[in-house]
Amino acid sequence: MTGVSKGERDVEKIYAVKDSVAKLRRLADALEAETPFRIQVAGERIRVPKHAEFSIEHERGEDAEEIELQLTWSLRADDAVDGESLTEV
Repeated sequence: MTGVSKGERDVEKIYAVKDSVAKLRRLADALEAETPFRIQVAGERIRVPKHAEFSIEHERGEDAEEIELQLTWSLRADDAVDGESLTEV
């Protein structure tokens, strides 16, 4: 079975503090439970497998600093397991 190929995407979405806090809480719960989850970003639902790696990046420039919370994973065939319990973030 072949999955649907999606094109490349690079978006950044700014959310209200209340919405960001809710997303982060649900994300933390899913990470702690070591379960896959779905998160909606800028109108697209994304499935994040339980083997995703979490990293924190810090950048400093002349005029600003930035911290990025990042989840990365490979697009493997076994990521699309039907019937797996997913946490909605």
